[in-house]
Amino acid sequence: MDQYIELLKDLIRIPSVSREEKAAADALEAWMLAHGLEPRRKGNNLWICDSEPDGRPTILLNAHIDTVKPASGYDRDPFTPEVIDGKLYGLGSNDDGGSLVALLAVYMNMAGKGQPFRLIYSATAEEEVSGREGLDLILPEIGEITLGIMGEPTGMQMAVAERGLMVLDCTAVGKSGHAARNEGINAIYEALEDINWFRNHQFEKVSDYLGPVKMSVTQINAGTQHNVVPDKCTFVVDVRPNGMYSNIELLQKIKNSVRCQVRERSTRINSSHIDIEHPVIRRGLSLGLSTFGSPTTSNQALVSFPTVKIGPGDSARSHSANEYIIIEEIEQAVGIYMQLLDSLAL
Repeated sequence: MDQYIELLKDLIRIPSVSREEKAAADALEAWMLAHGLEPRRKGNNLWICDSEPDGRPTILLNAHIDTVKPASGYDRDPFTPEVIDGKLYGLGSNDDGGSLVALLAVYMNMAGKGQPFRLIYSATAEEEVSGREGLDLILPEIGEITLGIMGEPTGMQMAVAERGLMVLDCTAVGKSGHAARNEGINAIYEALEDINWFRNHQFEKVSDYLGPVKMSVTQINAGTQHNVVPDKCTFVVDVRPNGMYSNIELLQKIKNSVRCQVRERSTRINSSHIDIEHPVIRRGLSLGLSTFGSPTTSNQALVSFPTVKIGPGDSARSHSANEYIIIEEIEQAVGIYMQLLDSLAL
């Protein structure tokens, strides 16, 4: 494992904030080439395949190379890797460096070893900002995927559901008039009914792991001065899907239920859900791994094929000052990943 820990240290030394990952991608590509691999690259995304499509199912191992900006509370250099009492400190060590190198080690150990599936390893950009120049960019190049293993810090437990995100800009329309006279149509009052609907409506399908769809009105704006009845009231709704509906489904249900104009900012960040009877989940449960629903988003949101989010480290350390991962966590993760995948029939 030493070569993978050294690779992680090298990557920590290279700033790779989202949309600025080129240097880190260059370094990882050089490492792959030096170790006899044949990486493919598009933008700041890299992937390697153990074979061309041959009729077997394909498993994608994915982790991301980008990081958030260093948190303000650091009292050590975030770009200087330090190992203290078995903990490797540095920005991106936990999110997502541990998964990045552990999955690479799994690929190196399992690729071309007669498994009943093809393996693809990918290291992708812009995960932290759900950018279009990350995993989205290479999915058409990769081809059909049967299962995705999405490396994120989960303590090597299986996230079988993950909340998505959809932001809606809503506009209620009235008619302006003088506030002192009984004239006009108050757009604020027109908005109240719909705001109340967003506050109280419960969609029928409830996730065992994530509960109901959550909708929250988070911003509102109306009026120009105290004596003018406002003719427009705008408000923003934060929608957190629960894996039981696609964003498109939810959007249509919402538009059919409210009177205001609804404009979605994006429907890309979908929730995800994998059947508890899926072979990879059954295998994980047989290994003693637990399942849970994740409140955070990841590259799972960008794909339509079944995925499970699992990786070394602790999500609570992500985006925090003095981020670290325990080296033993990475070593154990490699073994668990291999047990999870070895001879897996899909």
